[in-house]
Amino acid sequence: MFKSFWGSQEQQAQPLPQEIPTNSWYPPSLLSSPSSSRPATPSSSSSSSFNLQRPADRPQSPSHVSPSEAAGIIVQLKDKSVDDLRKLLSDKDAYQQFLLSLDQVKIQNNLRDELRKETLQLARENLEKEPRIMELQNQCRIIRTTELAAAQEKLHELERKKEETLKFYSPASLLHRLQEGMDKTDEESEALHRQLLDREIDLGAFLPKYKKLRNIYHRRALTHLAAKTSLTG
Repeated sequence: MFKSFWGSQEQQAQPLPQEIPTNSWYPPSLLSSPSSSRPATPSSSSSSSFNLQRPADRPQSPSHVSPSEAAGIIVQLKDKSVDDLRKLLSDKDAYQQFLLSLDQVKIQNNLRDELRKETLQLARENLEKEPRIMELQNQCRIIRTTELAAAQEKLHELERKKEETLKFYSPASLLHRLQEGMDKTDEESEALHRQLLDREIDLGAFLPKYKKLRNIYHRRALTHLAAKTSLTG
């Protein structure tokens, strides 16, 4: 059978290109010269009869088949008869059936089926988690509307207190309070002096109180002067 397919010097094989339509559905890479995929024979006439030329308008397709895979395919093709090979080239269903019988194709199909099953399983698990996701979303919404609102209110209160504290201890505010303290101490000392003139207080009680008020007044006056000088300087 193998000898009748490849031909011999005693028997001339019929040219195969006349039996294959140029618009065949078969992949162009498989219609290329068999010199790259079929073993050479001693007969030059028989090899030239099966030397199929690629149409000029078809670009060369890069081969993605490893040498070991190609050898495995050739092993399955070499025992087929000429009629079987012609049927593979002309019958799409026969070619499809042969393609699905290859080990490489079976491995790829099994891998595809496994990936499909895993994807479906992941999709089912995601759908089962949907109620839990909805529950978590509702909890997040409640947190945003309650706890977050309370935290924002507390933050605004702290920011307000911070602004009041900064304003209270600002240089202008400190100078203003020093000036008020000076005025108040000066008024108290003047009132104590009037009490002495009106004989509402004796001299022994007047002197220590008046001395204390004037010391406070002058300390505040010196502090006010130094702060004002440092700010303007």
